[in-house]
Amino acid sequence: MNKLISFLNRLEESKISYKLYKSREFSIAVMIYVPGERWEVDFLFENGDVCSDIWVERFKSDGNIFGESELEILFREFAD
Repeated sequence: MNKLISFLNRLEESKISYKLYKSREFSIAVMIYVPGERWEVDFLFENGDVCSDIWVERFKSDGNIFGESELEILFREFAD
């Protein structure tokens, strides 16, 4: 748990906003949004408070901005 708390403190000291999510049974995800990028940082806890692994995934924008019609692709491709 110390790694997660230290990471959150560092984000706050750097004035980087974030949100927390419980992504799996033994995992806390930190979602970070910065200009042109989204970061997903997963802290995995297999043994209670001990962080067993950290996964980092970065998503970068190509800078393209789309209009409202693009939303139809979202629903067509990802709706159940």
